Amino acid sequence: MGLVGLQENGNGEMGLVSSTKNKYKRMDSELTDFDDDVDEATQNHRIQLERSKTTRKYVFACAIFASLNSVLLGYDVGVMSGAILFIQEDLKITEVQQEILVGSLSVVSIFGSLLGGRASDSLGRKWTMGLAAIIFQAGAAIMTFANSFEILMLGRLLAGIGIGFGVMIAPVYIAEISPSIARGSFTSFPEIFINLGILLGYVSNYVFSGLPAHTNWRIMLAVGILPSIFIGGALFIIPESPRWLIMQNRTDEAKSVLMNTNETDVEVEERLAEIQTAAGTRNGDKYEEKAVWRELLSPSPALRRMLITGFGIQCFQQITGIDATVYYSPEILKSAGIEGNSKVLAATVAVGVSKTVFILVAIILIDRIGRKPLLYVSTIGMTICLFTLGLSLSLLGEGSGSLGIALSLASVCGNVAFFSVGIGPVCWVLTSEIFPLRLRAQAAALGAVGNRVCSGIIAMSFLSVSRAITVGGTFLIFSAISALSVVFVYTLVPETKGKSLEQIELLFHKEHDRQREKASLERELVILWRNAPCCFLVNHKSIYLKFTLGTNPGFSKTLVNDVGRQLGLSEGHTF
Repeated sequence: MGLVGLQENGNGEMGLVSSTKNKYKRMDSELTDFDDDVDEATQNHRIQLERSKTTRKYVFACAIFASLNSVLLGYDVGVMSGAILFIQEDLKITEVQQEILVGSLSVVSIFGSLLGGRASDSLGRKWTMGLAAIIFQAGAAIMTFANSFEILMLGRLLAGIGIGFGVMIAPVYIAEISPSIARGSFTSFPEIFINLGILLGYVSNYVFSGLPAHTNWRIMLAVGILPSIFIGGALFIIPESPRWLIMQNRTDEAKSVLMNTNETDVEVEERLAEIQTAAGTRNGDKYEEKAVWRELLSPSPALRRMLITGFGIQCFQQITGIDATVYYSPEILKSAGIEGNSKVLAATVAVGVSKTVFILVAIILIDRIGRKPLLYVSTIGMTICLFTLGLSLSLLGEGSGSLGIALSLASVCGNVAFFSVGIGPVCWVLTSEIFPLRLRAQAAALGAVGNRVCSGIIAMSFLSVSRAITVGGTFLIFSAISALSVVFVYTLVPETKGKSLEQIELLFHKEHDRQREKASLERELVILWRNAPCCFLVNHKSIYLKFTLGTNPGFSKTLVNDVGRQLGLSEGHTF
C-alpha cells in the first residue's frame, strides 16, 4: 500500500510538474504572439508614417510645379509697374495708351480663362498648363523686341491669353490632386507664386533701372520667359488630375494617381467612390445631363448659390483695388511725396516683400483655422488700411514730408499684407473647391473671368479716375467697397475646411434643402396663426406657444419648438 501510495504521489508530482511546464509553455507562447503583434503593429505604423511623408512630398512637388504659371502673372504685374515708366520715355506713349497697355492683359486674359476651361476638359488639366506657358512665351518674346506701341500690344494680347489659361487651371488641378486635410494650403500655392512673381518683378525693375531707357524695359520683360521653361520640364513629372481621368473613364490611371496622393488604401477607395459618384460614371453609367454651359446659364438653386459665392469672391478680390495698388504703386508713392524713379522703385520692393511674406501666414493657417476667419481678418484689415491711405493722401499729400510718406507706405504695405493673409489665396481656394466635378473647370473659368474683368476695369481706369477725384479719393472708394466685402463673406461664404470636394458640393445642396424646409415651416405657422393668433415665448431655452385667441389647433410642442428654433424666434416674438 505504501509503495502504491508513493507511486501515486510520484505520479501526482509528475503530473503537477508536467501541468506547470505546460502552463508556462502556453504563457511563453502567448507572450511571443503578443510581441509579434506589437512588432507587426509598430512596423505597420512605421510604414504608414513613411507613406504619409511620401504622399505629402509628392503632392507638395506637384503643387509647386503646377503653380509655376502663376509666377508669370505675378512677374508681369510687378515688372510692368516699373517698366511702364521707361516704355513711356522710350516709345513716347500717351497716358491713355499707358492705361490700355497695363489693363489690356487682364481684359484679354478673360478669353484665355474661358478657352482654358474648355481646353482643360478636353486636353486635361496638365497639358492645358503647358499650352498656357507656350502662349505666354510667344507674347513675352514679341514684347521684348517691340519697336512700337502696336507691336507691344500684340505681344501683350498673347501674354494675356496665356496668363488667362494658367491662372484658371492651376488652382483647379491642385485642388483635384490634394488630400482634403491639406487642400487649402496646397491650393494657395498659386497665390504664393503670384506674390513671388510680383516681388521678382519689383526687384527686376530696381536692378535694371540704371540701364539706358531703350534697353532696360526690354530686359525686364524678357526675364519673364524663364519660368515658362521650367514648366515644360514639369509636365513630364506631374500626374494628370485623377478627377479628370475618371471623367474620361480611365479609372485604373486615376486610382494609380490617388494611391500617390492619399495616405491610406481605405481613403483611396473612398475618394475613388466619391469621384465616380460625382462624375456620374459609377457602375458604368454615363452622366447624361444638360450641356455644361446651359446648366451654368440656367442653374439649380444650389448651383446658383455656388456661382454667386465663387463669382462674387473673385470680383471682390479685384474691385477692392489690389491691382491698382500693385500696378501703380510708383504713382501712389510719388503722390505721397517720394521723389526720383530709383527711390520709388526701391520703395516698391518693400511692398512686394510685404505681399510675399504674409502669404506664408495664410498657408500655415488656412487648414488650421479655416477659410472664413482668414477672410474676416483680411477684408476688415484691408478696409482700415485703404481708408487710412485715402485719408493720408487726401489730407497730407506730397508736401507733408516724412510723416505722409511713412503713413502712406505703411498703409500700402498693410493693404497688400492683409490681402495676402486672406482674400488673395482664399479666393482661388474657394472657387476650385465649391463647384461640382462635371462643372468645376468651366465654372472656375467663369470665376476667373469675373476676376480678370474687374482687374482690367480697375487697371484701365485708375489713372483717369485718380486725376478726376485725386488718388486719395479713389482709395476712399476702394475702402467702402472693401467694407461691403466683409458683409458678403459673412452672408454667402461657407466654411469648407477639412471637407472633401464631394462633401462641399453636398453642403450647398443641404443649405438649399434647409432653406426650403424653413419656408415650409413658415407656411405652417401662417396656418397656425390664422387658426389662433399666438405668441412665441422663450423660457430657459424652451420655446412654446401662448394662444391669445381660440384653442390649440393641434400642433405638437415638439413641432412648435423645432419651428421656433429654426426661425430664430426670440422671447415675445409675435407672428
